[in-house]
Amino acid sequence: MKSDLRPDVNGTGPLHASGFLMGNACMLLASIFWGVNISVTKALIPEWMTAEGIIVVRLVLGAALFWLTSVFVKCDRIAPQDWLRLISGGFVGLFGFIYLFVTSLRYGNPIDISIIMTLPPMFVILIGVIFQRRRPSLLEYAGVFVSFAGALIVILYGKGGVSGSDNFLGNLLATASAICYALYLVILEKPSHTYRPVTMLRWVFLFSAIPALFLIPGMQYMPIFKTSSIIPWLEISFILVCPTFLAYFLVQPAIKRIGSELVSLYQYMIPVFASISAVMMDIDKLRWIQVVAMGVIVIGMAITNLGKRKRIS
Repeated sequence: MKSDLRPDVNGTGPLHASGFLMGNACMLLASIFWGVNISVTKALIPEWMTAEGIIVVRLVLGAALFWLTSVFVKCDRIAPQDWLRLISGGFVGLFGFIYLFVTSLRYGNPIDISIIMTLPPMFVILIGVIFQRRRPSLLEYAGVFVSFAGALIVILYGKGGVSGSDNFLGNLLATASAICYALYLVILEKPSHTYRPVTMLRWVFLFSAIPALFLIPGMQYMPIFKTSSIIPWLEISFILVCPTFLAYFLVQPAIKRIGSELVSLYQYMIPVFASISAVMMDIDKLRWIQVVAMGVIVIGMAITNLGKRKRIS
């Protein structure tokens, strides 16, 4: 009888087909959270909150949530050789990503930012080829190229509805945040194979929350504390619980099951969900060329997924 076991992404152990599907399902849900998060964050800045305030909520309160969760679940002991990865993953990867991402939405528009957040796969593959001697298959390269072509279509023909002289700065900050997210995935890939999600994430968020503490002064003057409307409070609650807590809870098991390269490719789904949520929230209007581009992005995702499965089979 033919076994349904396959080597894992590093060739060091078995990977069930069900585990591969679970990893993809985790990343699909996380991508939905992140896409909607772009529109919700833009809706909060600057009418209700500053970018610094949202960063504090995501990192400081996010760390509190993970540490509170760790009280109720079993956690592993961190090996001495992994502390450097956790510290750098928190300071450089997570804090850098969240800080630059939220700040980019202060200047740029949500459609552009969501498009730029499709770039981490390029950086993950580049890091892997240069520093880790990884050799993706030609089919995976083809899928990446197709998805990136879809992103280019949106960049060239599907500009968002928010304009201004600071859009270029916002795009630069978003690109830097994409690099930080790619580093986050690569740095923490090895610990993700070793530790339970809460074990690793409580420390990563703690290290990212330390620099975020310096952003707290002045938060008391934000308009959200002076309104009787429940809407901004629901929006910031969503940002804290879904794209911050639940999404990062989903990423670690996904990295373990399908690898950092394929996890990063789900960034291509973010413009789809960001555009849908932006239209529903009346932040932007969806154009037919954007629909075509998103279709191309999904096709590229499918090609890369197929290439990944063939390589590990």
